Amino acid sequence: MNAIASEIVRDTGAVSAADLAKGGHFSGTIGDITTPNPRMVCREVNVWYGDKHAIKDVSLDIGNHQVVAMIGPSGCGKSTFLRCLNRMNDTIDGCRVRGSITLDGQEIYDKGLDPVPLRAQVGMVFQKPNPFPKSIYENVAYGARIHGLTNSKAELDALVETSLRKAGLWNEVKDRLDQPGTGLSGGQQQRLCIARTIAVSPEVILMDEPCSALDPIATAIIEELIDELREQYSIAIVTHSMQQAARVSQRTAYFHLGDLVEVGETTQVFTNPRHKLTEDYITGRFG
Repeated sequence: MNAIASEIVRDTGAVSAADLAKGGHFSGTIGDITTPNPRMVCREVNVWYGDKHAIKDVSLDIGNHQVVAMIGPSGCGKSTFLRCLNRMNDTIDGCRVRGSITLDGQEIYDKGLDPVPLRAQVGMVFQKPNPFPKSIYENVAYGARIHGLTNSKAELDALVETSLRKAGLWNEVKDRLDQPGTGLSGGQQQRLCIARTIAVSPEVILMDEPCSALDPIATAIIEELIDELREQYSIAIVTHSMQQAARVSQRTAYFHLGDLVEVGETTQVFTNPRHKLTEDYITGRFG
């Protein structure tokens, strides 16, 4: 990371983090918020928790077969924005979301849209692995049963195996599918949760710090898996690890105090950031 940071261009002429924290003016996102043929399109998204304005006019595309990493200091709004993408914020009292978010051209906040099938299309993998208190098999099969995705036991068996294979877990658990998912190691539990997400045929996978509770070996396995999954899915990941963002993503979005400060190709953001706030964060001056 130091080698990357040492290449950063100085003096972007942007407002400093300290000035912005004191009420300085934020002039808008730097970089191209769009991607060709995006899976999701977010425009002027705002989120309030009561009177707190947590997300401010954020616009960003989620690209096809691409990983976008969302980085920034704690409390900057990146996880809040991520949860907007499958309406998880609907479950929080006092939370209001305004703006437009579309999935394949469909407005996901349309009053007539049921958020339950949406959360199958846009799956979420959480910070802490959260397998159901069921067998490994039932963890993966649960969503398919709920959504009626299979017509027979043989189809369900095949779906469970395929999902576990995609999550890189099949060879480790194929002889103990009837054992509790909670009995797996932390890294295996997280891959089980990924298999559970994959099983309902999502288009987008959201990951909120999926490796923060894992050891380095398990983290490396998950990161390799993310790279493989992007061939079939669109992925948005929130991470506090800039090294992880650099390893797994093609685009990086830097958030600060509810604003999307800068977005661009990951290599460009880390080696030649265009906003001083981004530079200050990447070089460790704050955050």
